[in-house]
Amino acid sequence: MQVLTQMTSETYKFDLSIGILPLKRRGAISYDSSDQTALYIRMLDVRVRSQVGFEPERRGSHPYLGVDFRTLHSRAESAGSIPARRIRRLFSFQRHLLSSRLLRGAPHLNPLHILDEDYCGQAKCMLEKVGSWNFDIFLFDRLTNGNSLVFLTFHLLSQYGLIELFQLDMVKVRRFLVLVQEDYHNQNPYHNAVHAADVTQAMHCYLREPKLAQSLTSFDILLGLLAAATHDLDHPGVNQPFLIKTNHYLAALYRNTSVLENHHWRSAVGLLRETELFSHLPAEDSLSIERQLGSLILATDISRQNEYLSRFRTHLDENDLNLGNASHRHFVLQMALKCADICNPCRPWELSKQWSEKVTEEFFHQGDIEKKLKLEISPLCDSEANTIASVQIGFMTYVVEPLFAEWARFSDTRLSQTMLGHLGLNKASWSTMEPEASGSSEDGESDPARSSEEPSSRALTQGSPES
Repeated sequence: MQVLTQMTSETYKFDLSIGILPLKRRGAISYDSSDQTALYIRMLDVRVRSQVGFEPERRGSHPYLGVDFRTLHSRAESAGSIPARRIRRLFSFQRHLLSSRLLRGAPHLNPLHILDEDYCGQAKCMLEKVGSWNFDIFLFDRLTNGNSLVFLTFHLLSQYGLIELFQLDMVKVRRFLVLVQEDYHNQNPYHNAVHAADVTQAMHCYLREPKLAQSLTSFDILLGLLAAATHDLDHPGVNQPFLIKTNHYLAALYRNTSVLENHHWRSAVGLLRETELFSHLPAEDSLSIERQLGSLILATDISRQNEYLSRFRTHLDENDLNLGNASHRHFVLQMALKCADICNPCRPWELSKQWSEKVTEEFFHQGDIEKKLKLEISPLCDSEANTIASVQIGFMTYVVEPLFAEWARFSDTRLSQTMLGHLGLNKASWSTMEPEASGSSEDGESDPARSSEEPSSRALTQGSPES
C-alpha cells in the first residue's frame, strides 16, 4: 500500500515537472504491477475551467476521444449563472471551514452548528424527517442552494455518530463531500449530484430497517453511506456501450468491463486519498475501506443484475443469510445499494415522475448524439421509437419489480410494502399514458425489455453504472 501510494505521488510530480499534464488540471494513475489493471484513477478539474469546454484527459487516435461529455446535456443558462453558483459554494465552504476550526477541541458541541448559517428553517425541518420515504430531494436541493448531497450526507454521518466514532476531521469530511458533489456533472439531467443525494437518502431508509439496524456495524454503515454518495461519481451522462463503440479511453482502461462502475470507484478512491480522509487510520484499514467501497459500487452494474438477484433469491429460499457473518452483511449492503440506485419507480408519483422524465431525457440526448455521429442508436435512446411511458413500463416490469419483490421477502416491513404499493400505482399511471402499451401492444412492452439489452440500457439510465 505504501509503495503504491508513493508511486502515485512520484508519478504525479514527474508528470508536472515534464509538463505532460496541463497546469489547469490535476490527475494521476497508478497501476498494480501484478496485473497492470488500473488500481487508482483520479481526474479532477481545478475549479477553474474554460468556458468552451475542458482539456481532454488524454490524446490519442480514438476518433471520439475529444467529445466533451460535460456539455452533452447543457441547458440554456445565462453566461454568468454557473460561475456565480460556484462562487457561492466556495464562500459557503469557506464559512464551514472557519466554523469547523472553531469547533476543534470542542467535541461536545453539535457539529451540525456549522450548517446553521446556510440552512434555512425549512431545510432543517426536512432533515428532521430524513428517514421518511416521502422525502422530497428536489425541494431539499433548492432549499440548500444546490448543495443537497453535501448537507444530507454530512448530516447522516453526524447522526450515526460516525464522525466522532472514526475520529474524522470535520474539515476533511466537508472538503471530501464538496469535491464529491463538484465531480458530479450537473449538466446531466439524471446522473448528477441530486441523484446521488437521493440514493444516499434511500440507503439511509434501508439502513434503518429492523434486520439491518440490529446487525450492521458502524463500519458497514459508513461504507454504505459513502458508496451511495459516490456510486455515480464523474458520470459522463452516456452509457457503457456508447463509450465502447466510440473507443473512449475509459473503455480501454477497464477492458470494456463495468467501465463506468470502475471509474466511479476509482474516482472516489482518488478523492479519499486527495483529502486524506482516512489518513489517520492504519494503512490496511484504509485499503480495506477502498476495496469494500469498490465492491459495493461495482454491484450496481446492471449487466450483473441477474447474477446478484439469483444469489439473493437462493439465500432467501434456503433461509441461510446470517447477518452475524461479515460477508453476508456486505452482500446485503450490495443489494441495498442496488435497490437505492433504482428505487425511483417506488417513490410517490410526484417524485417518481420527475425522475422518469429526467432519466429518459438523458437517454434521448445520447440517442441524438449517436445520430449526429452516425452511430447505431442504443436501445431506448431513440426518441422517435420510444416514449417515457414505454421505457418506464418495461423497466419496472423486468428490472424493478423482480428486485424489490425479493427485497420485500428479505425485509417484510411497512417500508417494503409501501415501495411495492407505489411501484404498482406508478406503473398503472404510466400505462394510462401509453394506450398502445396497455392495450394490444403487449409486444411494445416486452420487445425492448425481453432481451438482455433492455435491462442493461434501462438501468443504465436509471443511474446504474451501465449508464
